[in-house]
Amino acid sequence: MSSGETESYNVIGLMSGTSLDGLDVAACIFHKSGNNWQYEIVAAETFGYDQIMRIKLSQAHNMSGVQLAQLHIDLGLLHGSLAKAFFQKHNFKPDFISSHGHTVFHQPEIKLTLQISSPAHIASICNKTVIADFRSQDVALGGQGAPLVPVGDKLLFSDYTYCLNLGGIANISIKNENNISAFDISLCNIPLNFLAQKLGKEYDAGGQIADSGKVLGALLEKLNSLSYFHKPIPKSLGREFFENEFLPLLSGQSENIADLMATVSEHIAMQIARTMNESSPILVTGGGAYNHHLITRLRSCTKSEVVIPNDRIVSFKEALIFAFLGVLRMRGEVNCLSQVTGAPHDHVSGAIY
Repeated sequence: MSSGETESYNVIGLMSGTSLDGLDVAACIFHKSGNNWQYEIVAAETFGYDQIMRIKLSQAHNMSGVQLAQLHIDLGLLHGSLAKAFFQKHNFKPDFISSHGHTVFHQPEIKLTLQISSPAHIASICNKTVIADFRSQDVALGGQGAPLVPVGDKLLFSDYTYCLNLGGIANISIKNENNISAFDISLCNIPLNFLAQKLGKEYDAGGQIADSGKVLGALLEKLNSLSYFHKPIPKSLGREFFENEFLPLLSGQSENIADLMATVSEHIAMQIARTMNESSPILVTGGGAYNHHLITRLRSCTKSEVVIPNDRIVSFKEALIFAFLGVLRMRGEVNCLSQVTGAPHDHVSGAIY
């Protein structure tokens, strides 16, 4: 196309997060006019995993090689079937599909990261080009392989200095003039959901359980003292941090679950507030944006205005941005920023099937 003409892409974005709630599917349209990108989410749905798949994903890191390889294929077949049914239902004709996959391992310090959900099988079911595996190249280069969302925050959500996502992990993008920094702040829904499940609930709807508890000062101090929170950026978190460092502190407690949830929520709010040093608005997305207790505690800990956008952006911003990473990959343009991952240089990441 000529440089003066608007360029447009129809993309399906797929996101399976660490909170194990399901597959987010978003039908997105991206327009580029001059140097400016605009987006529209024309349809979006979350497809919950059944109990069998949820158990398999939660145990994937302990599987044998053969079992993990089979789960990689099975998840790809499932994601492909869901994506195809979704875009046919909504009469959406994607140019391609962009898939984050589901993270099983993330230990960039030993150059290890693994996202499963076979893109070859998604491509075969949907009969569409699939772009996937956005993290491996960055980790191979010596970066953290995360966060990847900041390039989308920079180009699609430029009105906000702070973009905070409250998923299984809380992560943030911070924009200052032409610079952007981004990192994982703390665990978020991973420990909160873990505690809720002790009470037979999938999650703490609205933060009601946490709201009924009291903050345990000694535990809060221990959580805030974990070494990760005092490391310089770039840095990122994975399931390993929860199991090896965070969970032992919770397991040593005899207090009731509501008190533990209130304490973890206070910890999350405090760690988020530490990252902000001015009163600029903060855009909050992800499932944690619906946790009224957590949002109330966040508002009490920071001077920043906490902005929660419409439901579609709250729930599907990550699927939107992974769709956008696919657009940049297809255009051969940088979609992985060295200043946030710690890689030696910016690069174009993602494998095409």
